[in-house]
Amino acid sequence: MDAVTRMVAERPLVIFSRSTCDMCHSIKTLILGFGANPTIYELDQIPNGQQIERALQQLGCQNLPAVFIGGECVGGDRQVMSLLLKNQLGPLLKRAGAIWVWND
Repeated sequence: MDAVTRMVAERPLVIFSRSTCDMCHSIKTLILGFGANPTIYELDQIPNGQQIERALQQLGCQNLPAVFIGGECVGGDRQVMSLLLKNQLGPLLKRAGAIWVWND
């Protein structure tokens, strides 16, 4: 869990993903559409990806993608889509410093 904590501590927006996951791709595309530049870790392409995925599960992130905004795990695709539909995703990204401008 310490590795995950270090990976998300200094970045406003971090996405843990798999390169072969359609929902991961959709969430990355959605967030990029806000003008954000997330740090993306493709767990199937890094040497310690399985260990990181187990650590994410211990932190309560049960599925990929696992999205961290402002150092906090907001969840996966369902939680991100819920934030979008409630018009909370943009303001959350702005508060975290992941995007510069957000107009309601």
